[in-house]
Amino acid sequence: MKKNIHIILGLIMLLVGCREPYDPEIEPTDIKILVVEGYLDTEGLPSLLNLSYTRNIQSDEDFNQIVFPSGEVFLESEGGEQFPLNSLGEGTFEFAYDIPEDGNYRLRIFTTDGNSYSSEWIKPILTPEIIDVGFDKYEQGVEVFLTTKGDENADDFLWTFEETYAFRPKLATAYRYDPELKTVVLASNDLRTDLCYRELSNADLILETSSRFEDQFVFRQTINQIPTGDERLTVRYSILISQKALDKGASDFWEIMRKNTDDLGSIFSPLPSNIGGNIKNDQNPNAPVVGYLSLGTVKQRRLFIGFQDILPWPRLDVPEYFGCIAEQDTIFVDEYESAFMSGGYTPAIPIFCENCYDPIGFRKAERRCTDCTLRGTNVKPDFWDE
Repeated sequence: MKKNIHIILGLIMLLVGCREPYDPEIEPTDIKILVVEGYLDTEGLPSLLNLSYTRNIQSDEDFNQIVFPSGEVFLESEGGEQFPLNSLGEGTFEFAYDIPEDGNYRLRIFTTDGNSYSSEWIKPILTPEIIDVGFDKYEQGVEVFLTTKGDENADDFLWTFEETYAFRPKLATAYRYDPELKTVVLASNDLRTDLCYRELSNADLILETSSRFEDQFVFRQTINQIPTGDERLTVRYSILISQKALDKGASDFWEIMRKNTDDLGSIFSPLPSNIGGNIKNDQNPNAPVVGYLSLGTVKQRRLFIGFQDILPWPRLDVPEYFGCIAEQDTIFVDEYESAFMSGGYTPAIPIFCENCYDPIGFRKAERRCTDCTLRGTNVKPDFWDE
């Protein structure tokens, strides 16, 4: 969800402005509104707070050149104890403290431009455990789901997830050209390009209220859907699901954000003025601030899905691999340097003679077709389970 809120707000401002030809003059200071987003775990699990500014997308400035707030950020207890957040850059701050859940806390933000902000006093919410996670395969693909149960203190839930998947390039090869030896060799594990891992962050807002169900039992809540043939399930896939209980104010805030995401462009979409939060400007309490800080325990479950679990699974073409083929002509040993030194082409398919142990040559292919490190990393994640 990082960086998404200010983009949504900017798009809404543009769409609302397109409904009538009237184009009011708005001072730039009215557009630069602080956006705060975060759910801080109170049991020591590292969690992130994101700060950003809304921007006028009609400006001549490069919209990708986002200016992020900087300064001092800390959580403060009612007793005055401070828990500083560590700046990771680009408006992201990390919180990693195990704090008592029976107290009240507020967020304090002191930006380098001289402004300060405070959240309302917040009591952490104890999030129930995730009862079960699983998946189903159907004609259109694979659905990942979870089951949980709310209680009198935790009725509203927000789920987020992180995906990691192993993949292979279109033309997987165990060989590489060694420019020092000027020959083709088998790639060592740290230089292999035939198996990589890729991480994806989720920006969707998945919300549910458990009191809508009998005994507050949320059964098989859909978390993610992967269409048939998707690359994510061609080798092995992992999804880490985070479950967060929300108070009523946070639930209302994220429901507005969800509607803005889903209904953007509709004349019935909520306007930016409808989006408030629990953060105030200390110097001017009437100044607009967008965002909501939540505190509580975060419950997580990880699910692995192997390609053998969902066979048959067709492999659709990945756009980066369109047009990938191994050329028909064989590159022989004395041609290796001229063919592979530039790095644009790699040895893809080894050619052997009838009684040869080592290849006598290779059919070559473009590097983009054989080198998975162009799209991911060949370093296996610490949590990876084969």
